Amino acid sequence: MREIDREALVEALKSYLEEHPEVVYRVLSSSAVLDKLATKEDLRLLIEMMNSRFEALQREMDKRFEAVDKRFEAMDKRFEVIEKRFEAMDKRLEAIEKRFEAMDKRFGAIDRRLDSLEKRLSFMQWVLGIGLSFLGILITILNLFAK
Repeated sequence: MREIDREALVEALKSYLEEHPEVVYRVLSSSAVLDKLATKEDLRLLIEMMNSRFEALQREMDKRFEAVDKRFEAMDKRFEVIEKRFEAMDKRLEAIEKRFEAMDKRFGAIDRRLDSLEKRLSFMQWVLGIGLSFLGILITILNLFAK
């Protein structure tokens, strides 16, 4: 076989197609080739369709993100309300704790008073015991001298 020069073959095809344009039209008019070709208008319509679809998807995503943002805002508000409730409970518990501290102070004062009273009563009991003992001794002595 003889080797064909590639450039020579391309030149021969070019000149033949220039002399016989009907061959080009016949090839282009076949449905298989036309189905695969796209015009500028087809490409423009395809781009417009893709852009509109992208914009629609973008709008849908924006709506979803807005809905999610609203949910997060609602949750933030709920947590703020809960936080305020906890703060109010903390204040109430602090007030109750202060009341208990005041009651502890009162009970401490009462306890000290009772201790003081107990000491006084013990002293009085001691004095009374000694006094009655002296009185008993005195009565016994007087009875001995009175006879």
